[in-house]
Amino acid sequence: MATVLSTVDPPEKAPDSGSSGTSEFTPLLCAVREAGLLRRRRGHYVMSIAVNLLALAAVWAAVVLVGGTGSWWVLALTVPAAVLSARSGFVGHDAGHQQIAAGRRTNRVIALFHGNLLLGMGAGWWADKHNRHHANPNHVGKDPDVEVGALVWTRAQAVERRGFARFLTRHQARLFFPMLLLEGLALKVASFQDLRRLDRKGRLIEGSLLVAHLAGYAALLLIALPLPQAIAFAALHHALFGLHLGCAFAPNHKGMEMPEEGARWGHLRRQVLTSRNVRGNPVVDFFLGGLNYQIEHHLFPSLPRPNLPLARPLVRAHCARIGVRYTETGLFDSYAQALGHMHAVGAPLR
Repeated sequence: MATVLSTVDPPEKAPDSGSSGTSEFTPLLCAVREAGLLRRRRGHYVMSIAVNLLALAAVWAAVVLVGGTGSWWVLALTVPAAVLSARSGFVGHDAGHQQIAAGRRTNRVIALFHGNLLLGMGAGWWADKHNRHHANPNHVGKDPDVEVGALVWTRAQAVERRGFARFLTRHQARLFFPMLLLEGLALKVASFQDLRRLDRKGRLIEGSLLVAHLAGYAALLLIALPLPQAIAFAALHHALFGLHLGCAFAPNHKGMEMPEEGARWGHLRRQVLTSRNVRGNPVVDFFLGGLNYQIEHHLFPSLPRPNLPLARPLVRAHCARIGVRYTETGLFDSYAQALGHMHAVGAPLR
């Protein structure tokens, strides 16, 4: 969903070994490579990026036109603005994983443009966080996505909560979607906070783009809309954007296996057993940005997004042959499983 420069094992390598000492991943890698699925899909991405940018330009032009009438109906445009912002995030995500162009520099430019400039989300922050997640998904102490934050993911984390955090944990399942409304702003704040971690050149590039985003976004809204409408538009746009991104990422790992300390899973088991696919169709694939094929994405981070559904039958068949559980469910059931896990985690506090 955003900008990432992936350093996880690329699909050109076979990093894992099964319990027998032989690689469980190598035969699958060979099958995917022989099917031609590792090739770049530049034409797809050129068209996708162009359509998204044109649609974004049309939405903001409509904001200016409708805003000039003084109508509060301008707030309806926050819906397509949020959807298209998420699409920009998905492009940045793919560029960070080296899915779009052959060279890292080109992918980085695409990621910085879509992440820092268009969304105000920092490439450096996302790269650090997302790479650690890909390397050890759902592993407490290694995956930042299951660290203690506003939410917790294990009962051991839950029992340590105190004060207001304890209240949040007790009710975190029912508060999850309302809390996502703050995620759009939280991502921007985290991106600025992370600038301190970057070297001087990184701070200059990323910081300048983040400031340019904020200045351009604020200027456009204040020129197009009266101040009350500008504030309302920004708040609703970021709330819907955060909700959209959260809904795209929530089904992927929550409620799936969490490796214990010392677990020695190979690459294939580490990625497949901790991930959940959501059955796709054109609508689901569009709104989840292809991340509903989470198992395939985790096994092959640089596999172009349009090739993920093509890799799915190969991965399913291989997992069936070696006896590794491949989890796939419907969209609403995936949310039910994720919320069920969060509810169970908070049980000791109720």
